[in-house]
This record gives sequence, structure tokens and C-alpha cells, in this order.
Amino acid sequence: MKGFHDNIMRNQNSNFIDYVRIFCKSGHGGKGSTHLRREKYIPKGGPDGGDGGRGGHIILKGDKQLWTLIHLKYRKHIKAENGGDGSGQLRTGADGKDIILKVPLGTVAKDGETGEILFEIIDDGQEIILAQGGRGGLGNDHFKTPTNQTPRYAQPGEEGIEGWFVLELKILADVGLVGFPNAGKSTLLSVVSAAKPKIADYAFTTLEPNLGIVNYYDDKSFVMADIPGIIEGAHEGRGLGLRFLRHIERNSMLLFMIPADSKDIAEEYKILLNELKQYNPELLDKERLLAVTKSDMLDEELKKEIKKHLPKKIPYIFISSLTGEGIPQLKDMLWKTLNADGEIDRT
Repeated sequence: MKGFHDNIMRNQNSNFIDYVRIFCKSGHGGKGSTHLRREKYIPKGGPDGGDGGRGGHIILKGDKQLWTLIHLKYRKHIKAENGGDGSGQLRTGADGKDIILKVPLGTVAKDGETGEILFEIIDDGQEIILAQGGRGGLGNDHFKTPTNQTPRYAQPGEEGIEGWFVLELKILADVGLVGFPNAGKSTLLSVVSAAKPKIADYAFTTLEPNLGIVNYYDDKSFVMADIPGIIEGAHEGRGLGLRFLRHIERNSMLLFMIPADSKDIAEEYKILLNELKQYNPELLDKERLLAVTKSDMLDEELKKEIKKHLPKKIPYIFISSLTGEGIPQLKDMLWKTLNADGEIDRT
């Protein structure tokens, strides 16, 4: 247990932040001008008041180089610039400067009060306005009429938007690894990719998701995510609970991993499946594969016996990250499943 608690302490200072709550205030629009044209030879000129400038937006922008929201963790209050006021000679006020917040792909923006999902950022370079700046007010030039040639009024600028927003990261990956703590997920990721997750022989070694790029033949590749271990009752918040279940939502397919020395592989699979179902029934619509890990401890006779009791209607494979047994075949199965509905471009 000491190792587990040490790991918890380290995680408190982790660079992986997948949830932030920020207060945003977009800029107010500038006031329209009530200026009247006054020149030496035109003592009674008409209105020439310009419009106010737009208030600054607060914008989220997808950045594929980011994988965490840590850069926003301590930036709790974000305020955009107000628009400039209009002036004479129909001069429009300057627009307020926008604030662009770069976020990882898979970031979900929510209303901080209601929890309503506003939008998701899923593409590199994608920009969506989180808090829209107020429109600038119209100058008095817009209000002249045949019966009122010199209106002495103009519009005030619209107020900006202010309020709390939640940004929540859901990791985007092709393959999500699902299993109880210590099922060998981190070890597999370290073997098939260049990722270097922490690995040790106790539960909850992984306290943050790890991503790895798995190289395939002909310069093809796919992304694999090691999701921290699920325990029974995770959908109710037990263990690491809801904090990490959401990351599974954005995976294209799920690789269930259960060690060969499990007391009942079919029962473990059933529990894992139920946790996903209770959290979000749509997760069961994803393609699934089963890897029986740590199979280097099995001989052919034991494998034959285990096969009789494996879950029905799910493809399976015996693998060992220690000896490399079944790893090439696992890559083949994953690639074939990922490409069943069309080629994915990872070149």
C-alpha cells in the first residue's frame, strides 16, 4: 500500500490536467459616436459619428501538440479587451483584441453552471468562440431621417458575456486499453510503442492516461491509450472512477486486457463491460477485442482449457509483453478492426 500512496502523492503534482474551471469575460462593444460634422465652411453639417468596435472574443483553438490542460490550471480569470468607441468623420472604433486559448484535441467545453455541453474541439487549428464579444453600437449617422437631419443620439455597445465555463479533456485515440489495475496495460503500451509509462507490480500504477503511437507495416501507425485501471463500482466514482472513464468515450475501439492468472476471465470481462455500460451504454457499440495477458505462464494444455471458458462473441488472443508472444498478431487484429469501415491515414 505504501507504493500506492506514494503514487497518489506524486500524482497531485502531475502535469496531466484533464479538467479546469475558468471564469471568462468577453469584451464590451464600444459606444457609437454622436459627433456632428463641423467644418469652417459647413457650420451646420450632418451627423458623422462612427460605430463602436466589437468587444474581444474568448476563443478555443485545437492544438495537436498539447495533451493536457495544465497551462490553464492557474489561469482562472480570463478577460478580453473592450471595443473602442466610435468617433467623428465616421471613424469606427477598434475591435477589442481576442484571446485565443489553445487546448488539446478532444477538449469539451461546458457551461459551468448548468453542465450543458457547448461544443468539442477535435481538429488541429479548429477555432470556436467560447465567450462572444459584444457588438459595437451604431453611430448617429445611422439614425438620420428626412425629418431629423441631426440626430444627437447613438447606440451604446453591447455588453460582453461573463460566466464560469468547464473545459474537460477526453483523450482521442484509436485503441483504448480497458482492464483492472495491474492487468498489464502499461507494459503492453511500452512494448508496442515508444511511450514510457510507469510500470510496477501493484494496483493503480497508472494514475494518468498515457498515449503511444504503435507503428505498423509500411509506415502506417495508430494511437493507443493506456487508461488507468477500472475497478468494480467505478461508474459510481469508486477508485479512480469517473475521472478516467470519460477518456474511453473517444476511443475508436476497446482492447480488454485480463491476465491469464485471473480466477475467472469471463467474470472479469463481464464486470468491466458492466462498468462501461453503467457509465455510458453507447460504449458497448464500439468494436471490442480481448487479450489474455501474461500468457507466458501458460502451456498449450492450459490455453486449451481457458478457451472453453472465454466470453462468447468477442475475438480473443493470448499475449505476453514479456516474451513478445502474440504481439505481432495482436497488431494485425487491431489494424484490421480499425480499418473495417475504411482506411485510417496515419502516414
